[in-house]
Amino acid sequence: MKSIILFDGDCSFCHRSVQFIIKRDPKREFQFAAIESEIGKQIIEKYHISKSLNSIILVENNQYYIKSTAVLRICRKLKGIWKGLYVFIVIPAFIRHFIYDFIAKHRYRIGKATTCTIPKKEDLDRFLS
Repeated sequence: MKSIILFDGDCSFCHRSVQFIIKRDPKREFQFAAIESEIGKQIIEKYHISKSLNSIILVENNQYYIKSTAVLRICRKLKGIWKGLYVFIVIPAFIRHFIYDFIAKHRYRIGKATTCTIPKKEDLDRFLS
C-alpha cells in the first residue's frame, strides 16, 4: 500500500513541496490529497485526526504522522541526499516540531495558492480524488 501525504491545498509552499517530492520519488511510493478535499476529509475522519491540525500529514501502514515526523519519514523514502535527513528523527519531537511550527506559521508569506497546480499527465494517478 502506498503512503498518502495530505497537504494544505491553499498553500503555495505546500504545492511546491508536493512537486519537490514527486521529482525525488521515482518508486512512486507517495500519493497526495489536499486536506480540504473530500478524500482528505475522509482520511482525517478515518484516523480521528484533529480537524484543527495545521500540519502536513503522512499516512503509512495504517498510522499517521504529523509535522516534522511526517517530513522526516517522507525524506527517508526520497532519492539522493534527502534520505540522510532522517537522522534528525533522534532529536526530541518537541524541538523538531517547534522548528516545523515556525516554518508553517510563515508559509503563507511565501504565497497563498490562487490556482490549482495541474500535475503532469504521468503523475495524475498519484493524486487522490
